[in-house]
Amino acid sequence: MSAEPELGVQRVTMPKWGLSMTEGRVVEWLVGEGTGVRRGTSLVEIETEKSVGVVEAVQEGVLRRIVAPAGARVPVGGTIAVLADPDVPEEIVEQVVADAQVQLAAGDVEETGGPQLAVADVEGRTITATLSGAGPETVVLVHGFGGDKNNWAFVQDALSNTYRCLAIDLPGHGSSDKDVGDGSLEHLASVFSGWLEQMENGPVHLVGHSLGGAVAVAVARSRPDQVRSVTLVAPAGLGSPPDVEYLRGFAEATARRELNPLLSRLFADKRFVTRQMTEDLLRYKRIDGVSQALRQLLQTLLDGDRQALDLIGTLGELAVPVVLVWGAEDRVLPAPDVSGLPPRVSAHVVPGVGHMVPIEQPAQVVDAVREAVAAASRRPDPYQAS
Repeated sequence: MSAEPELGVQRVTMPKWGLSMTEGRVVEWLVGEGTGVRRGTSLVEIETEKSVGVVEAVQEGVLRRIVAPAGARVPVGGTIAVLADPDVPEEIVEQVVADAQVQLAAGDVEETGGPQLAVADVEGRTITATLSGAGPETVVLVHGFGGDKNNWAFVQDALSNTYRCLAIDLPGHGSSDKDVGDGSLEHLASVFSGWLEQMENGPVHLVGHSLGGAVAVAVARSRPDQVRSVTLVAPAGLGSPPDVEYLRGFAEATARRELNPLLSRLFADKRFVTRQMTEDLLRYKRIDGVSQALRQLLQTLLDGDRQALDLIGTLGELAVPVVLVWGAEDRVLPAPDVSGLPPRVSAHVVPGVGHMVPIEQPAQVVDAVREAVAAASRRPDPYQAS
């Protein structure tokens, strides 16, 4: 979303979710013309070749015009609507709309914003990440077992309006090197800490999903100087017994007929399991070293049919704010009884959502991160204090 502050006008533009996105399709407008909105209001549902997400208002205003109706395909950066202050004259809004329509018709749309690729060498491994946004606070997103940085596309886009935001590919995942060493949580945390030292000068806010949640907790425990807050999304090491059939099946699956039924267990809404998602994961799993990496990591996650990790006690030891988000319909790592968590942990169980909260309900994750950042801001910055 771009703004023209001298006019009190904001262009709602097609976002760039992930490095490869070039266009999106407007699925449904969630507010109508003439509606007043606040920052964070869900405006429109957008479909990409990989998934479906929601564009939120960056600032308050009135939705004065919808430029791209439902069904329209618009390139990244193209104007899809116009927000404006109530007192902005109609002729100014009409001129902005007319300019936007001319650009769309001519294909003269400049791609703006979106994440940039960041590459680092850590202990002889190439570690990749996406970087977007700017601000005094840095948020780092850590995906789960078999995932990658793109799992955070919707969350990263929203957070980048306020914070500097990085989404990492852990070893063995995405476009990072596939060597996971012994696959232990301690090893992953060590590599992650080394990467963080290269990317940042001060402590950050960690956000971890599933296995990434366990990594975030391990880093916060071993390197408290690097961490200001922790937001955990369905983290490994907490909760009920895991879906071992899913975990083992995912590690071994080599064909669509094997993988697709497993992916449906990740979501409450099965519409999120797209053909493109399945194809992308199969392509990833065929890369040399991936199968070995996943099997090695599985030994870290499972002890027989139980979780091998137990982070309940560690959560109580952390000296930073901790916010937990869990999908009520998570079948892979079912939500725990939040009353059994350490009292300093702020917990939110989201109804109607499965394991992949960052994709099904990214706004819930964004709200949790903002809660954690706000809590940290009320505490001394240990990095500055030292």
